[in-house]
Amino acid sequence: MKRVFVFILFFPFAAVPQLFSVPLENLISASNAEKLRSSGKSITETQLRNPAPVLLPRDNNLRQLVSGAIGLLEPNMMVETLYLYRKPASLSVGLDSWTGEQRIGVFNQIMAVSSMTGLEYYSASHRAMRTFYEYSYVVDGPETRNRIPDPVFTTVPAVLTIYARQKDLTFGDNIYRYDYMTTRDAVFFTQDNITALTIALIPVISRGNLRTIMAVIDCGDSILIYAVSMAKTLSVPGIWDRVSDSFSNRADAILGWFCGRLDNTLQPR
Repeated sequence: MKRVFVFILFFPFAAVPQLFSVPLENLISASNAEKLRSSGKSITETQLRNPAPVLLPRDNNLRQLVSGAIGLLEPNMMVETLYLYRKPASLSVGLDSWTGEQRIGVFNQIMAVSSMTGLEYYSASHRAMRTFYEYSYVVDGPETRNRIPDPVFTTVPAVLTIYARQKDLTFGDNIYRYDYMTTRDAVFFTQDNITALTIALIPVISRGNLRTIMAVIDCGDSILIYAVSMAKTLSVPGIWDRVSDSFSNRADAILGWFCGRLDNTLQPR
């Protein structure tokens, strides 16, 4: 099964005492819902120059986050992904199908930032699998950058900000900020680059010019995952194509990692 995602680093699920499901057709078009259900694959859209979202679910909070980011960044590159994660049958009954134990288990699995060390992705330029993150870990702040253990919670926090340091073979060693917000039926996540992203010492994405937004929405028997990465990038021949290819291909590895973390907690053994 092909799983595609967008330059995202990690994604928590569920942080409220009670989570209610939303019918999938209330969020996306009937045609896209059918594609997700029948294919088991993600839907991905990549746009350059003057991008505008085309896969954005009908959720007011999410739409405000996305429109605000577009207005701030004025991006010239955007990659969107929709994916439907099927819950085990034992967890997909009723409106509130997540127990507190399941929620905190998922949250702690996804906070395991260090588990992305050594993750691989398919490199279009090298035509081979390549190491994505040489290392990945949480730090105590963007200035001090001291490594700290992956966070582990006994209750899921309502809001959270953390910083992570990741070195990848395309954009180098960088610091990212992650902010989390929850509503009754969804979790929203935003990621911003605190340092400039470079290729061959060329700063192709300046500090604060990359933003990723992700929504994880309970749909009863499944989880709808929507992610969008947008950036204002340096338009240099050769570099532009490399950045675009990197965004879409690296996405596959990240969504696969995320779904694997969900499997570790939710799938029966």
